[in-house]
Formats: sequence, structure tokens, C-alpha cells
Amino acid sequence: MIRAAITTVAGYVPDYILTNQELEKMVDTTDEWIISRTGIKERRILKEPGKATSDMASAAVLELCKKRGISPKEIDLLICATVTPDMVFPATANIICDKVGATEAWSYDVSAACSGFLYSLVTGAQFIQNGTYKKVVIVGADKMSAILDYEDRSTCVIFGDGAGAVLLEPTTEDIGIQDFILKTNGAGRQHLHMKAGGSLMPASHETVDKKLHYVYQEGQPVYKHAVYNMSEVSVEIMKRNKLSSDDIAYLVSHQANKRIIDATAERMGLGSEKVLMNIQRYGNTTAGTIPLLLMDYEKKFKKGDSLILSAFGGGFTWGAIWLKWAY
Repeated sequence: MIRAAITTVAGYVPDYILTNQELEKMVDTTDEWIISRTGIKERRILKEPGKATSDMASAAVLELCKKRGISPKEIDLLICATVTPDMVFPATANIICDKVGATEAWSYDVSAACSGFLYSLVTGAQFIQNGTYKKVVIVGADKMSAILDYEDRSTCVIFGDGAGAVLLEPTTEDIGIQDFILKTNGAGRQHLHMKAGGSLMPASHETVDKKLHYVYQEGQPVYKHAVYNMSEVSVEIMKRNKLSSDDIAYLVSHQANKRIIDATAERMGLGSEKVLMNIQRYGNTTAGTIPLLLMDYEKKFKKGDSLILSAFGGGFTWGAIWLKWAY
């Protein structure tokens, strides 16, 4: 049986650090308020003029190839999960391939907000498992600062910019992606969305004046749904595969809010030593959180470790993946 295994991880975050203390000068908030409600101390912001999501993603992909010792020309397929594409079209994945020299790959974007990396990982794995491709790159990247209103304290304190990437390759060992559960509920769109810029409400002088091109979020409903759905789907995948909390090495959760992560871990019966976090450093980088988490904790993982990847995002979208670490 062929499985898709993550054989390399890499990432990129911008140099500029936006601290809570700086945000105190921009909006009516405090360092204590932000940390107590989100767990975030700082986030990275891509400030260089003319730089976009593809630039962060390209840096991550080039580092990925360097670590694995392959040429970008060996990549068969590249999928980019993002809600902040460089432009409406072409796909940011196409631009990444051009920038890194992945001339033999075909590519496309996946838009599933904070669950985008999980959706893309599962999709890419199918091409490995059915024998079509040998090397599939999955990128999660977002320049959230491009769609934030820095006068809206309910959103601007949460998000940051960053990109992560993984390489999927085939294996016949009992490692790699074992199972997944992915879900959506479009009714949740009313609580978390961007009002203008699409075909429903094209950009106009009025939409810009009304600040309709920024993230709109109703905090309480989103928090409630995130806690319930992310924890439930994580427990569901454990039950379906007869996994106990002792079987799980680590929870690799989307980094949206420390309280949501803690609630998910508690529902799964996991102690804090099995919960990985870097939200305090990067904030919520949307599709970038899980691959950046894998990058930061790569040295902790042992071959065969069972990891639960779990996420919840706008849409609503959510899901969980059980995988066994490959190296």
C-alpha cells in the first residue's frame, strides 16, 4: 500500500516584528488583554513594498528543496493554500512555480481559510497514493496584513504574515498520512468573511471608503464554533482509529487562539507536554500556521510518532488528519 509521507518541512516569516506594545499605540488595547484572550505576544509583518504572499511562499519552497537536496524542476505538483493571493488570477501557486523554477510542475490554489493547509495536504496526498506523482509540494501562505484594518482591534491583534511548505513523497512503510476527516458549513460565512472584492460586491470607490475589503469577524460565534468543531473532529478521528491519548505524540493544531487549542487538547485527553504552540511568536498566519508549527518543532518528532493535525477556519471549514511522522 502506498501512502503519502511528509519528508521535509520548511518555512519563512518576515523580519519585521509587530509587538503588542506597538499595537497599544495603534488601537484601544493592551498587551495584557491580547495575551489573556489569544496568547499572542507578537506577529511578523511583510512590510517591503512590492512583496506579496508568493514571495514568502517561494522562500519556503526554495528552503524545502535545499533541505531535501532536490531541484525545483523535480516537483510534479504544487498546491498553495491561501486567502491572500497575489492577485485574483493567476493562481499564486502558478507565480510561486515561476519564481522558484518549478518548470515541470502544474499548480493551483486552494481557498479554505485557516483549514486550507489541511485541505491541500489531503488533496496532494491522493496524487501520491494513486501513484500519479512522486513529489508534491503543499504550501500554506498568507499575507494577512494586506486585508486587516489596523483600527479594528478585534482582528488586527490576531493575525500575522508567514508561509510554510511540506514535501509529500510515496512510501510503503507504515508511516505518512493514515486517515483524515474534513468538513464544511457554508452557513458560517456570515460570522467570518471579507465583504467586498468578489463577484457579489466588486471593488468600487464606495466599498473602499466603507472599509469593506478587510477581514470581518464576529468573535464570539467564531470562537464557539471553533472550540466545538475542532475538538469534536479531533476526537472523532481518534475514535475512528481506536487511538487513545497515550497513542498521540503531539497535537499540531491551527494557531488561532490559545484558549481554542487548550480546549481541543483537553477534549482529546492530552497533557500540555503534547500540545505544540508558536502562536505567541507569529499570531494567526491562517494557512501558514500548521506548516510553520511543523517547521519549528521538527527536531522533536521521531519516526513513527502519531500526530493529529487539526484546524478550523472561515467558511466554516474544519478537519483533522492523523499521520505518522516519516523521519
